[in-house]
This record gives sequence, structure tokens and C-alpha cells, in this order.
Amino acid sequence: MKVAVIGAGPAGMTAGYQLSKSISDVEVFEAGASVGGMAKTIELWNQKVDIGPHRFFSSDNRINELWLEVVGKDYEMVDRLTRIYYNGKFFHYPIKGMDALKNLGLWEAVKCVSYYGVEKINPTKDISTFEGWVTNRFGKRLYQIFFKTYTEKLWGIPCNVLDADFAAQRIKKFSLGEAMKAALFGNSGKHKTLVDQFAYPHGGTGEVYERMAAFVNKQGGRVALKSPVHRIITKNKKVVAVEFQDGIVKEYDHVVSSMPITQMVSRLPEVPANVLEAAQSLKFRNTIIVYLNVEAKDLFPDNWLYMHSNDLRMGRLTNFRNWVPQLYGNENSTICALEYWCYDEDEFWKWDDQKLIDLGKEELKKTGLIGNSSISAGSVYRIPKCYPVYGTGYKEKLKIVEDYLSGIENLHVIGRYGAFKYNNQDHSILMGMLAAENILKGTKHNLWEINTDYDNYQESSVITKTGLQKK
Repeated sequence: MKVAVIGAGPAGMTAGYQLSKSISDVEVFEAGASVGGMAKTIELWNQKVDIGPHRFFSSDNRINELWLEVVGKDYEMVDRLTRIYYNGKFFHYPIKGMDALKNLGLWEAVKCVSYYGVEKINPTKDISTFEGWVTNRFGKRLYQIFFKTYTEKLWGIPCNVLDADFAAQRIKKFSLGEAMKAALFGNSGKHKTLVDQFAYPHGGTGEVYERMAAFVNKQGGRVALKSPVHRIITKNKKVVAVEFQDGIVKEYDHVVSSMPITQMVSRLPEVPANVLEAAQSLKFRNTIIVYLNVEAKDLFPDNWLYMHSNDLRMGRLTNFRNWVPQLYGNENSTICALEYWCYDEDEFWKWDDQKLIDLGKEELKKTGLIGNSSISAGSVYRIPKCYPVYGTGYKEKLKIVEDYLSGIENLHVIGRYGAFKYNNQDHSILMGMLAAENILKGTKHNLWEINTDYDNYQESSVITKTGLQKK
């Protein structure tokens, strides 16, 4: 059996790793120069950093077992601290009662609780949009303070035209009542946004996928970097080959694809017009990360901060010195990562690196988080098509594409890019695992059903410093 895997991110690399345990003729093709996709780790200024903050957490025993199989004991448990920066102040996330009251002030806190009470008496009826969904659960004022600005920075569209799926997947059933309960009685650990610790590899998140790639090569397979795939070739609704950008065509029995779904569909032969139109209507958001090397230690305690202030263009700020010491070693500086989001057509996407670095320096200093510390260097990392945009009506369009692709034999579509799902690492890992099972064992796992809202754990567990702990 010959299998091609397109893309070496968490989903694709996991599929390649699992397949290589049973067959040797597995080839993983990655357009970039390294594996890991959005979860890769890079080197800067004699330190290691991820492409933004990428914590790993799962309650699914299958995923946790695989993660530990790859990482072994080379990880630490990191105490999570994330806060919201709003109006020049820092709010704990998840919300803590006294902390929020102090920062908001009595009058603003009363307004928040009042709007929440109004929502309980006369709830917002249309919860199909992000705005309606969040307002229904938190009240109008808390929505405006803690959700609206950041969300519109991330997606570049108003919250009233963003599908509620984003809220349902990322916030789930979390509410003001649950936040108050957690603040008063402690963290129950039942909700993902309330997880206080996470496991993190010594060599960065990307170490997981680097080890998977090494295993594939050792087993006789191949991970080919800088090898972009142009298109998948089908015949009579069955995968037969892959064509590369240099025109070379290679035959395969199965193809696992995590390339952007819009790109893949547009290049398939004989795609019906309605499917092509549906695929072209799906949009991705781009990310620009500005890394700044700050000549100081112990700047601020957070792993990352959500920047909700309107006067800052950045949306998220990560401090990589607050993860594990193996990332920075003997260096005495702190690498901060400032995330910005845009579309292909935005002028911001075309800014040169120095202009972006200058903006990053100005905004980081404006927060007051680095005091008078100097910034010795900057670097820019661009990620095209990394966030699938859940605009209103996207599900209907995606369903047309899903149905068509599901009818192509031996094609397995996975990953954040490939399946147009706003996955965390664990969901993409599961997609890769189940795609491999479908190929090796003939199972019929519906890969389209896996996304950030899945809760059908077969057996629950959590990773601790001593290994796997069953729940």
C-alpha cells in the first residue's frame, strides 16, 4: 500500500506517524522548510519559540497516550496564567470575582451584573451569531468588554455576522454564573477554559512533530520538506495520484490531505460548479507574528495575554520565558510574540518587516509591560490561511464541499486547513489517528465530525508530571 500525506502539521504528521507503524511506503509532503505547521517551534536569538502560544491539553485517553508515547518524559507541567488586557488593566481569565470587581470599578461591575440579570429575564432569542450567543450567556456589557473587541480583531468581521460555532466551540457552556462559582468555590476542572496546568515538551511544541517525522523516516517512509503538492488526481471518483509543482506525478492508493480545502477543491478535476462555488466562498484569516527580543527577565507572569483594548492593533501577546526554562537556556532576555491578523487583500498583509517591527515595539512599550527595558531585535513570521472564518452561512457551504469530497474513494481530509475546522492540537491529532485507522483497518470514522466541540471521549484521562492519570 502506498500512501501520500499532504502537510506535516499536527494532523498530517500524526497520520504519517501512525501509518508508519504498519506500512513502510508512507510519504509526507510539506511545502515549508520544517514540520509542525502552526504548532512548529523555531529558533530565534539562541532561544526556541513556538508560532504563538500552543498549549497541549486533552481529556481523550487515546490522544494523551499517543502524546506521551512520542514525548516520553521530556516535558514539564506548566502553571497556566492568562489574562485579559483591557482599558489599561489586567483581568484574570477565567474571570475571578474580586479581581474583576476591583478592575472594573463598582459602577461598571453593577452594570455588568445588571445586564446579566436582564438577559436571564428576557434572553436574546437569536443565538445563531457570536454576538447573540455570548450576550445570551454573559449579558450585553460583559460581551462588549471581554469578547467583542478581541473577536473582531481576530476575524476582521463584525460579531453579528460571525457564526455562533466559534463561541460554542471555544467558550462552550462557560457563563458568568460558572465564573462566579469557580471564583467562590474553586476550579472544578470540568471546563477546558478552567484548566490550570498543561503539559509542555522541553524542546517546544514542535518537538512532538519533529519526533514523529524522525520515526517515519526511520521506518522506511519519507518526510519531504519544501515539497509543495500542486493537486490531487482522481479518476472515476477515486484517488489515483498526486501531482507536484514541478509537474511530476506519482501514483498512490490513498491520499491524506491537510492542504487548504479551498486550494485542494479548486484543483481537483471535474468539480461541479456548485461545489467549486461553495469552496470559493470559504475564507481563511492570516496571522503575522512580530517577535521582539527584550533585554530583561521577569517582565510579567503570564504565558499569554488577550489584548482587548481598542487602542492596540495586536490581539495576543505571548511571553516565552514563562513556559519552560529549556526554551531560553542561559539567555537573559525575553522573547515576546505579538500576534496580528488580516486577510490577503488587506494592506497590512503587504507591510514590510521593519514597519511591522516598529509597530510591535511601539505597542509593546505602550502596554507598560516591559517598563524601560530595551528591545534589541525583532523578527517577523507570516502565516497565510491559518484561521478558518466561521462567517454566517459557512456551514451550508462547507456541507456541500464535505458531501462531494466524501464521495471520492481513498481521500481522507483532515486538519484545520484541510477540513476547515478551528481545531486545537488535540483535535488535529485525533483526526490524524482516525484517518490512519480508516486506511489500515478499514474503519469508517467520520473525520468531518471531529472538531473543537467534540466530547465523545471513549475513556477520559489527563497528563500529569508522573504520566497518565485516569479520570
